Amino acid sequence: MIVAGDIGGTKCNLAAFEEHGTSLQLVARQRYATGDYPNFEEVLLHFRGDLRKQAPAPTHIRAAGFGVPGTVVNGRLYSFNLAWAVESASIAAALNLHAKDVVLLNDLVATACGLDKLSPGDFLPLKQGIPDPQGNKAIIAAGTGLGEAVLYWDGQGHRPAPSEGGSADFAARDERETRLLLFLKQNLPRVSCEDIFSGRGFRKLHEFLDPTVSHSTFGEPAAVSASEITHNAIDGRCPVCVEVLDWWIDAFGAEAGNLALRVLAYGGVFLAGGIAVKILPKLKESSFCQSFANKGPMTEILSRIPISVILNEDTPVLGAAYRALAVAGAANSDSF
Repeated sequence: MIVAGDIGGTKCNLAAFEEHGTSLQLVARQRYATGDYPNFEEVLLHFRGDLRKQAPAPTHIRAAGFGVPGTVVNGRLYSFNLAWAVESASIAAALNLHAKDVVLLNDLVATACGLDKLSPGDFLPLKQGIPDPQGNKAIIAAGTGLGEAVLYWDGQGHRPAPSEGGSADFAARDERETRLLLFLKQNLPRVSCEDIFSGRGFRKLHEFLDPTVSHSTFGEPAAVSASEITHNAIDGRCPVCVEVLDWWIDAFGAEAGNLALRVLAYGGVFLAGGIAVKILPKLKESSFCQSFANKGPMTEILSRIPISVILNEDTPVLGAAYRALAVAGAANSDSF
């Protein structure tokens, strides 16, 4: 059996899979609220208990893989969006595995690894474009944080590579965004892309546009307000919320276009993360694609790049599971 998961600042999606050669079959899946647990090992213990209820027959876990929100160095996660210390050695102990049988990888890399396991119905095209089958691909995901990754063509296939693009400096495009930047710098020593293009960015935009308008979640952490603001915007209940969402989508499109420029993502750009799926009604009719391609002399080239939303939230779980399966297969090969 392979255990895999997507560890996030808000939730953890965990799953168990049976091995069938080079394929995996889902046995069980559970979602846990990150804030309900003091550490990830407690989540794993809870999951193992739930797994025994769903699959009462004795099971042997051979390997595990987890997508995590940040940079992984020597089996340890370095993250700004997760309070837990996450290390492969402690995870291995919780699952009765050797540390070499636990794979920790950036959550966007996990998503990249899961792309080819999806069906056409798991994607919603925002722009068909003209895909280059051997071109690089890019993934950008807005949620609790902002993640970016690239799938580069190595001559035979696409290989995923991590990025911390969310920590890059936010670049203002016009006079309004320049004023926003100055507004944010009153309280932030440095304004990153993630400060805008994540859940906590919505309230920042709202407070900038009209500090006299408040909503029920504005007394809670900024990230909590994202859901209320987007719902108000989609339902048209608050003009400020409508303006926030329209602006956020337009600016997010520009950042996705920046990523496409940096990696020359002629094979396509994919939007992942929880926010894109939640705002689909607005995203489909927005200026996202126009701001994505609006890059001066590169506009014509970027306008050809396909853009799709990944609808399957289990994509990083699948990617992590198949990476763990590869580790288990390598261990078997070494034993002969």
